[in-house]
Amino acid sequence: MACSFFYYHINFREVRDIKDSTNNTNENKMGVMPMNKLLATMSFPAMLSMLIQALYNIVDSIFVSRISENALSAVTLVFPIQMLMISVGVGTGVGLSSLIARRLGQKRFDEANDSAMHGLLIAVINWLVFAAFGLLGTAAFIRLFSDDAELIGFAVRFGTIVTVGSPFLFVQINIEKTLQATGNMLFPMIFNIVGAVTNIILNPILIFGWFGAPALGIAGSATATVISQFVAMSIALFMFFRFKHAVKLNFKHFKPKRKIFSDIYAVGLPSIVMQAIMSFTISGMNAILIRMTSTAVAVLGVYFRIQSLIFMPVFGLNQGALPIIGYNFGARNKARLIECYKKASVIAISIMLIGLVLFQLFPMQILHIFNASPDMLHIGSRALKIISICFIPAGFAIVSTTLFQALGHGVLSMILSLLRQLVLILPFCYFLAKFWGVDYVWFCYPMAEIFSVAILTVFVRRIYKKEIKNL
Repeated sequence: MACSFFYYHINFREVRDIKDSTNNTNENKMGVMPMNKLLATMSFPAMLSMLIQALYNIVDSIFVSRISENALSAVTLVFPIQMLMISVGVGTGVGLSSLIARRLGQKRFDEANDSAMHGLLIAVINWLVFAAFGLLGTAAFIRLFSDDAELIGFAVRFGTIVTVGSPFLFVQINIEKTLQATGNMLFPMIFNIVGAVTNIILNPILIFGWFGAPALGIAGSATATVISQFVAMSIALFMFFRFKHAVKLNFKHFKPKRKIFSDIYAVGLPSIVMQAIMSFTISGMNAILIRMTSTAVAVLGVYFRIQSLIFMPVFGLNQGALPIIGYNFGARNKARLIECYKKASVIAISIMLIGLVLFQLFPMQILHIFNASPDMLHIGSRALKIISICFIPAGFAIVSTTLFQALGHGVLSMILSLLRQLVLILPFCYFLAKFWGVDYVWFCYPMAEIFSVAILTVFVRRIYKKEIKNL
């Protein structure tokens, strides 16, 4: 299960870099195309790609749940490690994409090519770090949460395979971000979808031993993930070398340069931090929940997989809205900036409303998909109803933090994301668990979201008065 529950964060400097590297037709489109059509054009590839990735993560969990509830709890305990890998990979890729786009815009093509080569080197370094952790640290990490021998065995097998087998993930992400820096959004969508479909197909085959394959159990799910990453990477490399792009890879005279590493992580590090927030939050939640019952951990895992079907389209919408807002802010076009923000907010809240209705009306049916035990049905149905209360304020918060990024307030966006997803949730979770138990612990999500939205609204109004009102 190597897909991310995160959207790709980029700040205003990156928007400016990408804008500078595009032609006048694209600039005119950002300023004149009807907003509904423009939002759809800019957002649909990302929405589709992320939605399919969310779907295959859910399918993974459905098949794992057929092994046992402990197996589902095990992959939930490993999930923060996977999320951290993706956070490092995507955050690095964002910094790489920004640097390449900047060099292309400056017509410094050799430096753009050199930056792409550094992206491959960094991918190998990232893999070595996580592979070492997978071999030496997975068991110790899992024992922080549980002493159940079966659960630990499941988690260690799964975690070791996905970390040691992660070089394909890191290479694929950096190729994806290199292509996006040249303005190519189609190829990344293609190889991401092919990887997702490969994972969906291979999971039951390798878990249960269909069509003569060995029945590998939970190790089969991890192996399917690694194979799907290899397939996606292979297609990415084929597309990169088979077709002409503004960036080329030249292995002949390549030498690592400290300045390029520094330039990549000047933008990439804040993005890594923002995307890694959820990894730490889930680890903290797992530590609190497992003290009550491992079933609650399994419920949390189900929630995160199902909610991705609701959140991923919103994150994809933001990927399209961010450059539109950034472009029109730079062009001092107040009317289009506000129109994009309002329409993105309405669409996001509408998507979240659909999710809220589904979670309120069909929690038992959702849990039955994951082979839920009676205990899991009791805990989970209440959990899904309570947590989904946060969906509508979350939709507004996600679009608003994107507004801050587009206007150049990346640090503020990061602080508010930390507040929403980490700083408030874990203390609320701890105290609710301690004093009211597992039936009430889930209120930590709507409580954190409502507090955050109140603070966020103050900043939206302040930034509107200072930077948007007089455009």
